[in-house]
Amino acid sequence: MSLSGKVAIVTGSGQGLGLAYARELARQGAAVVINDVNAETAAQAVAEIEADGGRATAVVAPVGSTEAAKALVAGAVEAFGGLDILVTNAGILRDKSLLKMTDEDFDLVINVHLKGTFSCVREAFAYFKDNNVQGRIITIGSPTGQRGNFGQTNYAAAKAGIVGMVRTWALEMKKAGVTVNSVIPVAATAMTKTVPYFQKAVEADERGEAMPSFFRHELGFGTADDVAGLVAFLASDEAANITGQAIGAGGDRLQVWSHPEAATTEYRDGGWSYEALRENAGELFNGDTLQSYGEEFLPLPEELKPEPAPAR
Repeated sequence: MSLSGKVAIVTGSGQGLGLAYARELARQGAAVVINDVNAETAAQAVAEIEADGGRATAVVAPVGSTEAAKALVAGAVEAFGGLDILVTNAGILRDKSLLKMTDEDFDLVINVHLKGTFSCVREAFAYFKDNNVQGRIITIGSPTGQRGNFGQTNYAAAKAGIVGMVRTWALEMKKAGVTVNSVIPVAATAMTKTVPYFQKAVEADERGEAMPSFFRHELGFGTADDVAGLVAFLASDEAANITGQAIGAGGDRLQVWSHPEAATTEYRDGGWSYEALRENAGELFNGDTLQSYGEEFLPLPEELKPEPAPAR
């Protein structure tokens, strides 16, 4: 077991993707700190890991504040004597289109996803530096943060911000030998259950059956366990040379996301005045140069289209 003797914190790990990450880390030998806002959910997750022969403890706290981050690191040290791995998975959704989104909707999502990642990473990195630990930090991004998605202003901002922080932290942590990466999961979750496009895949998963190949291969959409292997690998010594990356995982697919790069570059002596832009707009801004936005899905094969809603 490549993570034997290591200690990991996984925020938001009482259920779903976070629990899958925690169970895989434990399966690879790490002792795991489970985190959830619900004590009963956290205790059940600990029991599952222990039933599988792993070691786990729980810290019940809403991620976001510095106090919660300190409690998580202290919980790892008190229970297992140290800390080597941090996975920042905790998150919530408050999906609404822009004009319907309230300040509270925006602030809650930013606080848990973005500030929670910031505060937990800051606390973990401080521990790593103070104790000469060449730790591993794995943050959780989203395709929404990479591409945008209707009704998710708050979530898109948080997830894009996480990747921006990862690329900054990779520079700041390099000298200490600490790696930091972002995993972009594409998997069946409570959120995807509500999307008709994924109905057949989610139903198959809930029946304990393999998802249709179209979802797993063409879309790179799978189960939580399909993502967990990447999280555990990035936490291992074998991934010591991988940092500052955004890596997608889902179904049968693995992707390394590129940095945003200039799609076209044009020069003009004297610079680009308003008049010059008007004169050259057709050449500068057209279907070949303007970039797409939003997540793009392939058309579903007929046999995988969702069942029509029953008539009322």
